[in-house]
Amino acid sequence: MGKKDKNKEVEEPQVEATTTETVEEETLTVEEQLQEDLAKEKDKFMRLFAEFENYKKRTTKERIELFKTASQDVMTAMLPVLDDFERALTHIEDDKEAEELRKGVLLIYQKLMTTLEQKGLSKIEVKQGDAFNADDHEAITQIPAPSEDLKGKIIDVVERGYKLGEKVIRFPKVVIGK
Repeated sequence: MGKKDKNKEVEEPQVEATTTETVEEETLTVEEQLQEDLAKEKDKFMRLFAEFENYKKRTTKERIELFKTASQDVMTAMLPVLDDFERALTHIEDDKEAEELRKGVLLIYQKLMTTLEQKGLSKIEVKQGDAFNADDHEAITQIPAPSEDLKGKIIDVVERGYKLGEKVIRFPKVVIGK
């Protein structure tokens, strides 16, 4: 019986060692699994945080753009008034007797332009003889060019163009030579 007892003693520790190794492997597997889960959650968090930061930047940019162009409707409605002032000044200059009237209308026009410029309105400068560009100008009509050098160029500006900040709210209306 002594031999059987010794074999049992030897076998039992081997079984216990195998069980201990299996438990250690399961523990490492659980630890590795937890590490992987932690890494996945951290990655999710970082992506979500980045998305939120992008959202904040985008909405801030949109808000700034909205404030810049919030008065666009008012400015667009005021453009015909500016056109009328310019026409009035042109006709009053022809009348030599209406010098005082011209001064008054000019002061009102300048005050209105100063106020609108402070709010971000600016004229788009177009001169006779400039090259026509369909992206920057609106052609009303074409007429025969008075000279060869004015073919495809601006002959007359019918209506001024205006920008509000960097956005064009009305393109200049021009006549071009053909």
